[in-house]
Amino acid sequence: MKNVGENVVRIEAEALLALAARIGGPMAAAFQRAVDLMFSCAGRVVVTGMGKSGLIARKIAATLSSTGTPALYLHPVEALHGDLGMVVRGDVVLALSASGETEEILALLATIKRLQVPLIAMTGDEVFKKSAGEGPFDSRSGQVRATGASTLAAAADVALDCSIAQEACSLGLAPTASTTTMLALGDALAVTLSEKRGFKEEDFANLHPGGKLGKRLARVDSLMHSGGALPRVGPQTKMPDVIYEMSRKKLGVTAVVEGERLVGIISDGDLRRLLEKRGKDVLDLTAGECMTKNPRTIAAGEFAATALALMEEKKITSLMVVDGDCKLEGIVHLHDLWGTELV
Repeated sequence: MKNVGENVVRIEAEALLALAARIGGPMAAAFQRAVDLMFSCAGRVVVTGMGKSGLIARKIAATLSSTGTPALYLHPVEALHGDLGMVVRGDVVLALSASGETEEILALLATIKRLQVPLIAMTGDEVFKKSAGEGPFDSRSGQVRATGASTLAAAADVALDCSIAQEACSLGLAPTASTTTMLALGDALAVTLSEKRGFKEEDFANLHPGGKLGKRLARVDSLMHSGGALPRVGPQTKMPDVIYEMSRKKLGVTAVVEGERLVGIISDGDLRRLLEKRGKDVLDLTAGECMTKNPRTIAAGEFAATALALMEEKKITSLMVVDGDCKLEGIVHLHDLWGTELV
């Protein structure tokens, strides 16, 4: 049984290597055309497929949406019973069909053509041949289109080749290598589009606010203490009042501000060192005389991971959050990062 499992993975890996070779070779122009159509799409990418191809289509739509390309999944049967209204001019349709002859998909072609919506097809038949002269030239993609292409591939503005040498199923029937190839091609389109859009880490974070991923991509401003929860004193504040402020806000530190501008901090560690050095005379001093000047700070828009890295580097437990003019906006503590699963 171990050999069966190994063989399945090897067959699927070989199918992916063949797909990569096509994308970098005979299908390069068609792949780029598909990317350009989706990039310039004024509406959404409507992804559709039936059966196992439909499951892959759902995942591709989800990946596109989460990487900056608005997309939705359209069930072809539901489309025939009213949901076809989800497709409007300005959209692009991405249709998946291993055979290219799925009846439910073909039934949508008339409406797609009527709306003049560009159609990109992923099929399992060999759409493009490597050698010239093996089929009619396709002016839209700049490639030689194979003879005997499926109905869906022939009708598409861009046809992408997901053909495989064999399924990984020992019977050669269950969609295995074919669906893996479709999924990988969908990922290739989504990531290429993401790069073309200049999609950044912060954009990804904005689209993933929930769950573990959202926590790991949390921003400082969503975690920091601000307003009445922010411990702050002035430079002339006497140390008994400084200690009271630190105790009341329970963060083990207080900011020292002049107006709204941060000028220093006092931590419980600073207090211990001062008490060891000067004893009870510390109580006669002011915050300005005891504070640490030029404390480490961070901007509110930075990632929580950046705050944690800075705390670890400087061996501190809190960071003051300031704007570009050093105006105090908040404080983020190591304890606040525990819930992000970064610690």
